[in-house]
Amino acid sequence: MKKEQISIFDIFKIGVGPSSSHTLGPWRAAQKFVWKLEEEGRLADTEVVKILLYGSLAKTGKGHGTDVAILLGLSGDDPVTFDVNQIQSKVEAIKASHQLILQGKHTITFDYADDLLFLYTESLPFHPNAVTFQAFFHDGTAHSETYYSVGGGFVVQEHQDSLDREEVDLPFPVQTAKDLLMWCMRTGLKVSEVVMENEHAWRSEEETDSGVLKLFYTIRDCIYRGCHTTGVLPGGLHVERRAANLNKRLLNGQAYTDYETWMEAIRKGGSSFRYTLDWVSCFALAVNEENASFGRVVTAPTNGAAGVIPAVLQYYLIFCNGYHQANILQFIATASEIGSIFKKGSTISAAMGGCQAEIGVSSAMAAAALTECLGGSQRQVLMAAEIAMEHHLGLTCDPIGGLVQVPCIERNTMGAIKAITASQLALQSNPDKAKVSLDAVVHTMWETALDMNVKYKETSDGGLATNIPLSLPEC
Repeated sequence: MKKEQISIFDIFKIGVGPSSSHTLGPWRAAQKFVWKLEEEGRLADTEVVKILLYGSLAKTGKGHGTDVAILLGLSGDDPVTFDVNQIQSKVEAIKASHQLILQGKHTITFDYADDLLFLYTESLPFHPNAVTFQAFFHDGTAHSETYYSVGGGFVVQEHQDSLDREEVDLPFPVQTAKDLLMWCMRTGLKVSEVVMENEHAWRSEEETDSGVLKLFYTIRDCIYRGCHTTGVLPGGLHVERRAANLNKRLLNGQAYTDYETWMEAIRKGGSSFRYTLDWVSCFALAVNEENASFGRVVTAPTNGAAGVIPAVLQYYLIFCNGYHQANILQFIATASEIGSIFKKGSTISAAMGGCQAEIGVSSAMAAAALTECLGGSQRQVLMAAEIAMEHHLGLTCDPIGGLVQVPCIERNTMGAIKAITASQLALQSNPDKAKVSLDAVVHTMWETALDMNVKYKETSDGGLATNIPLSLPEC
C-alpha cells in the first residue's frame, strides 16, 4: 500500500453536513474543476457544464446533499466560510433562474434536470464515490475531469491514488500502529507528542496550535448550537430534533448565558452514571442533528460520524476536569493519529467499508484520545482504539432514504459510549496481555470491508433502508 503523509488537518476538516464523502468531497471536487478552468484560461469560454454522478454518489446523492454541494462548489463558494443559512436559498435560485455563475465570475445557462445527472446503475472501478465534470466551450471543444470522494472529505483525481501534496521529511513517519509504538518506545514521547513533532514539519508550532483550536471552536459552537435548536430535520423523514429538549430537561431550569456558563450548569447536576450517559448522548445528538441540517461541523473523521469525538471530548472537558487548552490539543492530536492509521491501512469511507469505517473509526479515535488524556500509557492508548473498533467490526451503512439521519444520528451516541467504555477497559488492563493488536483490527476491518455486500455500503439498497416502508424517492 502506498505510503501517505496525513496531517491533523487532513483527518479533521471544517465543512458543511450532512456527509464528508457525499457533500464536502464533491464540493471540493467542484471547486478543483472550476479552479482548473480558470487557471487554464477557459472559464470565460465555458458555455455548458454537465455533472455525472456515479455509484453511491448517485444512489444517495440527493439525501446527502451532493447536488447542493456541487452547485455551490462550481459557484466558487467555500464550505468553511459560506453562510450555511443561505445554502437552500442559493440553490433554489440557481434552479429557478436556470443560471450558474462559475467561480462567481462567469454566468452560464444551467438546467438542473438536464445538466446534473444521477447515474444510478453505473459505477466506476476505482471508488464508488465518483463524479465527472464536463465543460463544453464556445469553440466546440470540451474538457472533462473525474474525481473520487474517498471518505472524510478527501478527494483524489482520476489516475491519482493519494493526496496531491508534496512530501516532507517527517521526524517520525507512521504507517501502522506498530510504527507509532516503536517511535513512542524509542523516544518516550506520548502519541500526541509524536503527532505534534510531525506537524512541525509542515508548519510552526503556533500555526498548528491555532489551527487545532479553530477546529475545537467549531466543534464547541456546533455542540452548543445543536443543544439549543429545535424543529424537524430536512429531507422528508420528519425526524424531530432531540438534543435541545434533552438539554433543557437535564438542566432543569438552571440559568446560563453562554458556552462557559452552560458547562458550569451541567457540572452542577452531578456525575451519576445515568446523568453522565444522558449528556454524552445529548452532545452526540446535537452535532449530528446539526450535520443533518446542513450545519457547520468538523469531519471526525467523517461527517456521518462527526458526533462521536465531540461527545467524548465534551465529556472529558466537563466531567473529567479537562477544560484546558493543552488537554484539547492533546486530545485532538491523539485522535488524529489513530484516524490516519485506519485511513492508511483500511478506509474511512462508508461507501468502501460500511459504517465500521465511520462510526467504528471515530470511536477508536475517541477512545485513544480519552485514554491518553486520562493518563494512560502509549500501549493502553492503542489498546483502547483496538477495543473500540473490535466491537464495531461489520457495522453496515444503510441510511434510510439516503439521509444521514436514521440510524446514523443514534449510532454516534453508541460510538461515543463505546469509546468511553473502551478507554476504561484499557486503563484497567495490562496491554501486554492483550490478544488482539490495533494493526490486526485495522487489517481485519479492511478484509471485512472487502467481503461486505455492496448493498451495505452507503447505497440505501439494503438493511434498514429497505425494511422501513417510506415513500421517499431514494428508498
